[in-house]
Amino acid sequence: MPKSKKPVTASTKTAKPAAHRRADQYNDPSHNYRQYWKGREYENAAEEIAIRRLLAGRHFRHAVDVGGGFGRLCVLLGDYADKVTLAEPSQQQLDLAVDFLKDYPKIERKLMQADDLQFKDGSIDLLTMIRVMHHLPDPAVEFSEIARVLSQDGFAIIEVANYAHARNRLKHLAKGKRLPTKPVDIRSSQNRRAEEIPFVNHNPRTVIRQLAHAGLEVSGVLSVSNLRSPGLKKIMNRQLMLRIEGILQRPLAPLYFGPSIFFLVRKPR
Repeated sequence: MPKSKKPVTASTKTAKPAAHRRADQYNDPSHNYRQYWKGREYENAAEEIAIRRLLAGRHFRHAVDVGGGFGRLCVLLGDYADKVTLAEPSQQQLDLAVDFLKDYPKIERKLMQADDLQFKDGSIDLLTMIRVMHHLPDPAVEFSEIARVLSQDGFAIIEVANYAHARNRLKHLAKGKRLPTKPVDIRSSQNRRAEEIPFVNHNPRTVIRQLAHAGLEVSGVLSVSNLRSPGLKKIMNRQLMLRIEGILQRPLAPLYFGPSIFFLVRKPR
């Protein structure tokens, strides 16, 4: 689909290159994102549990996975939608998706930025954006795009890398400090250069306000990957971990307990 024409201004000329740098790490041949998920089977399954819980009993015409990498979650989305599109800004990830999705030829693959979704207004009734927010210090444009393409009765699932998780709250409490409301840069000092891809954790309460500003409201919350711990993985059976995870996701959600928060989002009715 051709890009819609937009007026070119000084701000757009400078803003666009910064947006496209977000995919640089995932285009680096030395960084194989598919290999990254080896050893993270618990986290992957925990996210699948959350998505299935949020989508239970629903079916959609067109689901779009924004920033979905090599298509890790697209097969799952096919259980809930007639059509699935992987919208990914990294060509390398789309190339990896060719093999990963080889048995699912109906899943479309589109090179696309989250801040420039090339879909018509109100044309998408399910959108997921998982493990993308940690690259977005200011997601205002992305949230605006989600609100634009989402149908009036559609849903979006947005995952947030959670700075307000239980361990951080205890650390701040011990120091007598309040949790920050702004995103926290968690990159190492050597990677904190302007040209490096951002990597931040968010305060979920701030994200809810940002969503509201974009015209989106949160209708469901889950706390995800609540048992994420290298130590636990070594001593606990994965299936047991996942059974406990499934039990904890909903009751721990109001506490923003886990390192990952899933928001089910829609337009106000």
